[in-house]
Formats: sequence, C-alpha cells, structure tokens
Amino acid sequence: MKWVSALSKQTDIDAAVQEAAEEIIRQLGKDQADLTVVFVAPQYKDFYDKIPDLVNRYLKPGLLFGCSGGGIIGNGEEVEQEAAFSITCASLPGVKIQPIYSETKELPDQDTAPSVWREWLDVKIEDQPHFIFLADPFSFRGDEFLAGVDFAYPNSKKVGGLASGAQGPGGNALYLGDKIYSNGLIGIALSGDIEVDTIVAQGCRPIGQPMKITACQDTLLKELDGKPTLEVLQDLNETLSDADKKLLQTSLFLGIEMDAMKDDPKQGDFLIRNLMGVDRESQSLAIGALLRTGQLVQFHLRDKKMSSEDLDVMLTRYLSQGHAENASGALLFSCLGRGKYLYGEANHDTNMFQDKLGKIPLGGFFCNGEIGPVGNATFLHGYTSSFGIFRKSDRT
Repeated sequence: MKWVSALSKQTDIDAAVQEAAEEIIRQLGKDQADLTVVFVAPQYKDFYDKIPDLVNRYLKPGLLFGCSGGGIIGNGEEVEQEAAFSITCASLPGVKIQPIYSETKELPDQDTAPSVWREWLDVKIEDQPHFIFLADPFSFRGDEFLAGVDFAYPNSKKVGGLASGAQGPGGNALYLGDKIYSNGLIGIALSGDIEVDTIVAQGCRPIGQPMKITACQDTLLKELDGKPTLEVLQDLNETLSDADKKLLQTSLFLGIEMDAMKDDPKQGDFLIRNLMGVDRESQSLAIGALLRTGQLVQFHLRDKKMSSEDLDVMLTRYLSQGHAENASGALLFSCLGRGKYLYGEANHDTNMFQDKLGKIPLGGFFCNGEIGPVGNATFLHGYTSSFGIFRKSDRT
C-alpha cells in the first residue's frame, strides 16, 4: 500500500491539474494508482466539468473520486479562499474499491431490515467494507442515511464530508469515475487488505460534570439530575472563570454520551450538538438532537484554544493505540469554520497532525459538514475535523 498527495495553486485549471499530476507521478515511482481522490476549489467552478478529462490526460487514475471544496488540502497544506487543486493517490494491492452513488431522495425506511439497506447500497457485508462518503449539502439526508448505513454495516468505519464552495443547489461537483454529479451522494467501499482508523475532533472542552437526563421531550431538555436545566446552567456558571463565563454566553454546546457502556466517558466520547433556544417558562433548553431520558450529557465550550487542545487530545489518544507507525495515508474532512477563520493562521490542523503522527501523506478539503463516528455510531458534524487514516489490514 502506498499513498501520495500533491497540491497546485496555479490559477489556470489545466496547469494546476498538470502540476499536481506530475508531482503524483514522481512520488508514485513504479507504483500504479488504484484510487485518485481530487478536491477542487470554487475558483475553477467554470471548469468543473473538465476535471475528469484533465486528470485522465495527465495521470492513470484508477478510480477517480472527489468533489468541490471551499478550501483545499493537499500534501499536508491547507489553502483557503484562493485557487487550489489537490490530488491524493493510493496504490492499493489486495484492496477492492467499489463505487457508490445515490440521489438519497428515496432512502429505505428507517425500520426496514439491514439486508434492505445492503441491497440498496449493493455492498456485501461479508466483504467487511469501510466507507468514504462525499455528498451535496443541498440534497443529502445525512442523519437518516448515516443511521441506515450504521444499521446495515455496524462494524464498518464511515468517514467523509459535504461538498462546499457553492452558493446554492446544483453548484457543487461530485466526481465518481468518469461521471460528474451536482446532487446526492457518492462513496467508495474499501475492503480487503485495508484498515481505516478515524479521529473526530469536535473542537470543544467539557465543563462541569456529566449529568443524567431525568426529563425531556423530543429535543427539549427539561431536567438534569432532577433539577430544571436552566437552574443547573446557572449553578454551573457560578463555578466558571470569567473567561469561561463570557464564552458560555456565545459558545455553549451540549455533549451527549454515545456509548452507554462507558462508566467514565472522556473528552471525545460525547457527540457535540448546538443549543437551539431557551424556554424560560419551563426552564428548558432546545437542543439540536433528539434526546431520551437516562442519557448522560455534559455541557461544553468552544473557542480556538479549546479546539486546538481537543485536536491535540484526540491525536495523542490515537498515537497511544500504536497504529500511526503503520499508517500509509490520510484524508482530512475539516469544517469551513475552522482553518484561518478560527485559528487566525493557516495549516493549524494539518501541522498538528503531522507533528504528532509523522509525515503521512495527507489530502482533504474544508466541508459544509463532516462525517465521522462518535462511540459506535456515525454522525454529521459541524466545526469538526474528521480524519480517515489508512493502513494495511491487521485481520488474519
């Protein structure tokens, strides 16, 4: 297995593809690409339809896969708000690569059997596949789709992101083989001699203590540990530093534990969801997720310092698992709200990734939503960096 990545900032699309492709060929040496992942900045939007032909002109891509992105990552470098084109190629002997496309308008029913979802995706569970998904944000039914795929393939890793750069429906590009789509979802199922590790950094730090939901209705959080939610929040506010009190007014989130079997959940074990509103009459908070009684939750704060610390925690945790030394390549699906917008500097997440894990070839893009697992389930996130890290299989 070999992964390589290249980036071009040429303003002419033909020159950009040629420059990136020539660097890919140099890095590949005698190896052949089985998978070519491309990400294209919106500065080239008038030429989106030329990308497959250009890539095939300068490269033997194997399966072409990719999309448009409001910011581009290639060769470990982040480029925002300017022309950029990245290619990340993989030589994958012993790996089956199966393309997937769906309009996602008509999904199987949520209460249908897992076999129906497998038939719909046409991917065999016996292959033990892992998935990378790219989707159009204007037409993708994210939560329903990901819940269904988790149901059908519970042991498979799923990672990816929503295309970005367009101002409205029909403006994004999704590339799969020689086809170009402007809506729906594309994906690849990877099986055989490959493992996919995931790191999902949601950019938040927990405050206070985990508490159980003792009363809720749909998305309305009414009570925590038997006390009205707003009363709990007021008590928590009294324990915070002045800086955190200020953040609580603008950057407060709720973390929902996703693995009920964990007695001592840690940072990163909570699914971060937005606070949507306040109901002062009932002393409740509206949350951007369906809730259920008995769930463990914890309030979180977010700013650039916490986001950086959270990524550091998640990378360190991954490093301790011992897989990084075998990693051959990686893709980063990062939120448009991160990067220079959050940190005030370029390459924050990519630099930290390579400082921690080594010079692993890294491509990706800045997304309108990031796909990755928390606990044993896959979600669509915001303000998140979701990494897919690829290595040879350790299955016997």
